[in-house]
Amino acid sequence: MTAGFPSSTLPERLGRLSGVDVTAGAPLAPLTSVRVGGPAEALVRPRSPDALVALLRFLREEGVPLTVLGGGANTLVGDGGIPGVTVKLPSDLFPELAEVGAEEGRLTFGAGAAIVRLCNQMRANGLVGAEFLAGIPGTLGGAVTMNAGTKNGECYRVVEAVEVATADGVGWIPKARIPHGYRHTELPRGGVVTRIRFLLPKGDLEASKKAMDEDLGYRKRSQPLSQPNFGSVFANPPGDFAGRLIESVNLKGHIIGRAQVSTLHANWIVNLGGATAHDVLSLLTLMQTRVREERGVELQPEVKRVGVFQP
Repeated sequence: MTAGFPSSTLPERLGRLSGVDVTAGAPLAPLTSVRVGGPAEALVRPRSPDALVALLRFLREEGVPLTVLGGGANTLVGDGGIPGVTVKLPSDLFPELAEVGAEEGRLTFGAGAAIVRLCNQMRANGLVGAEFLAGIPGTLGGAVTMNAGTKNGECYRVVEAVEVATADGVGWIPKARIPHGYRHTELPRGGVVTRIRFLLPKGDLEASKKAMDEDLGYRKRSQPLSQPNFGSVFANPPGDFAGRLIESVNLKGHIIGRAQVSTLHANWIVNLGGATAHDVLSLLTLMQTRVREERGVELQPEVKRVGVFQP
């Protein structure tokens, strides 16, 4: 018996696999930055790359759906939870590696590592170039999957290669073979990012620190970091800003249920406490509809919706 999935035998079947930790009916709201959503039918944490490959092979053979949950920073889980398997890679599944030469260095991290680890290790090894990622929440696997970034740069500017696990094994893919664009990456279908290798130059550490401090200061002043949120809800349309458009249709501060368009930044939705996925999705849809109808612009969500959404 699984909370939210009372007739499920999936967790028991998964428990027969070696090298994985399985939790039936695991609450997922605490694992997302906006703190809403239902449970996982089965939350699985693999303890080794081989165990992950065996899990993916099992899912393929059994036809079980797979959802990968990183830091949950841009993920909206439906109130009905996520059927099938939700995989969350432990942050310490892989060791951090640094290979630093006279002019540049390569830093390798597991996909479950927090983005801040890249910034910390960059500085510790005398490297620069990823300052724009400072302050972005979530994991490096999530950052690579959505090509996270800011107006100052995007993740693939500093990525050299991505390691991906599939049901057939684990292998590195060079950046040149990964189609990517603004907030978008095309990785092998059914694959899970396991490690990322970054290539960074040596440079002026004081200038790097100043850039990161300035960016963090701007974020604290202009974004509701003290409340549960996604980060940016919509990608900026060409030549404009999603926040400006949403504010221009008088939705800044608008509330549905316990979800609110932030009064600090109109391209952010915050959980006032006790919000549901239905509240958040209703507000997101209203923002999108109002901007389309009044400004003729179709906003594209950066937020990934997973699971079952109830009317």
